[in-house]
Amino acid sequence: MIFYITLFLILSIAPMIWLNYVFTKNDKVLVNMPFTGLEFGKIILNELGLNDVKIEKSLSIDHYDLSEKKVKVSENRLSRKSLTAISIVCHEIGHAMQHHEKYKPLEHRTSLVKNTAWISQLGSGLLLMGIPTIFATGSYSLIKVCLILVLLSLIIGVIVHLITLEVELDASFNRALPLIKSKVPEEYHDACQSILKAAAFTYVIGVIRNFVSLRFIWLLLSRIR
Repeated sequence: MIFYITLFLILSIAPMIWLNYVFTKNDKVLVNMPFTGLEFGKIILNELGLNDVKIEKSLSIDHYDLSEKKVKVSENRLSRKSLTAISIVCHEIGHAMQHHEKYKPLEHRTSLVKNTAWISQLGSGLLLMGIPTIFATGSYSLIKVCLILVLLSLIIGVIVHLITLEVELDASFNRALPLIKSKVPEEYHDACQSILKAAAFTYVIGVIRNFVSLRFIWLLLSRIR
């Protein structure tokens, strides 16, 4: 049990430390970079004919909002002439391209998340409410039901992560990277590719982390009689 908990924590923390290191390393302002993240994004959207897609600052994480057709990136990155800023903006535009082209994996992921979110919420809610009952009655039947729901939500999570991995890899390497190579000076191509690889690596780890969680919940279930 302790092994799986430790492994889960490592898989949760280490990739984010690495991603932050790569992003920070390549976030230096470059005097010979001809555009900021925002300027680069507008040029790309205009050339792609995606005139209905807007770029605006994000108040949370960097992402593409499907419902609003907006590329949302932190204000600092939009105004910055750095490889990290340009790579992130271009990656999110990759999602806008997928949305415009009705890229099937993106549609499948969106539909799956929308239609199955209640399972995870129900499992977590029942688990939280069931803990006082277990202490009061000494019965583990409710916790077993909750763990089964959690297990089901984790299985769905694995499927979502696998689809997400395909979506993210396509946005980064089939869409963003060619656009970057067509506009950014050649001397920066490798660094931009390393930024996209680091971001993609976190999704690979996400899949592995879900499998570890599945194994942990399965072990818990096997110990409850």
